[in-house]
Order: sequence, then structure tokens, then C-alpha cells
Amino acid sequence: MFDLLYADATVTPKTGNPIIGFLPMILILVVFYFFLIRPQAKKAKEHQKMVSEIKKGDRVITNGGIYGIVDSFRTDEQNAVYIYIADDVKILILKDSIIKIIKS
Repeated sequence: MFDLLYADATVTPKTGNPIIGFLPMILILVVFYFFLIRPQAKKAKEHQKMVSEIKKGDRVITNGGIYGIVDSFRTDEQNAVYIYIADDVKILILKDSIIKIIKS
């Protein structure tokens, strides 16, 4: 009996604002930008500035944990530097592998 009453009613689906459906995705992208992308870009920019300011005699730490003193820069490739790590021991490393300049 009640089936007949409901059979006559037509159901029209509500069409909402399509922007509301994309709002969670937009919020997730904003959160990723402010918590992941922006800090990484800032850190990379600071590292590049630090690497460009390296000069002879600076005490540095490499990615591998090697402490050394900058001796000279490679002439054919500006991206490399020689560092002293012990008496009469010099190694060639990439500037990008230097993670910190130690202030003395």
C-alpha cells in the first residue's frame, strides 16, 4: 500500500556547487605547498647561497661527515673544491656535498 504512494513521487537530485566538490583537493594542495614545497625550496636556496660563499681557509663539513679545510678550487670545473682532511692529505669534493661551514 505504501509502495504505491512512493511510486508517484519523483526524486530530483540536488546539484550543488561544483567548487565545493573540489574544495578538499584545493585545501590539500595548499597544505602541501606551505608544509612541504615552500620550506624545501627555501632550504635549497639557502644552501646554494652558502655554497657560493665558500672561500679558501673555511672549515667545512661534508655530507659524508668529513671535516676539512678548503685548500683550493678546481680550475677546470668550478663546482669542485680541494679540502685538507689531514697532514698531506687532500681530497677533491663537489661544492654541493658541503653541508656546513664551521665558524671559528
